[in-house]
Amino acid sequence: MDSFNPQAVIAIFQDTITNHYFDMQGRVRRKTFWYFVLACVVVSIVAAIIGSILHTSLLGAVVGLGLLLPQAGMGARRLQDIGRPGTLVWALIIPQLIFQIVALMTAITGPFGALGFLAFYFTIGWIVNLVAVIALIAMIYFWVQPGTVGPNQYGEDPKGGTAPAAPATA
Repeated sequence: MDSFNPQAVIAIFQDTITNHYFDMQGRVRRKTFWYFVLACVVVSIVAAIIGSILHTSLLGAVVGLGLLLPQAGMGARRLQDIGRPGTLVWALIIPQLIFQIVALMTAITGPFGALGFLAFYFTIGWIVNLVAVIALIAMIYFWVQPGTVGPNQYGEDPKGGTAPAAPATA
């Protein structure tokens, strides 16, 4: 088993952000996917800390929106690695997008935005949040599954494996 490599996490994050910002084609292996998720969590935490120091939630909202498309692309490629359609990731991304836009509007408008956020949350926001939680649980279940060995309809095996030969029939 490979050991944790912080340089690999940074390299994967940088490569995804610069070369595959919204790339939903092909496949990605579990290790690469979870390293990217780790990097996104760290970046979000750092943005929240800096935003807290600066007394603004605008930075966190902007970072959340900026990471949404790379997360969609990486999530779709991970789903395709297990043979599922990458479009399933939209069940998770759309509720996240709604909340990120509301958070950005809240950050821009100040105290009145907070009242608007509460009005949103106590009307339909909780339903959107429930959908996001259910979709996240389903996506995590899919994302932890081992990838298809050998090529599938979405591309070559990112591990370079080959499909086992079919048994001979007599």
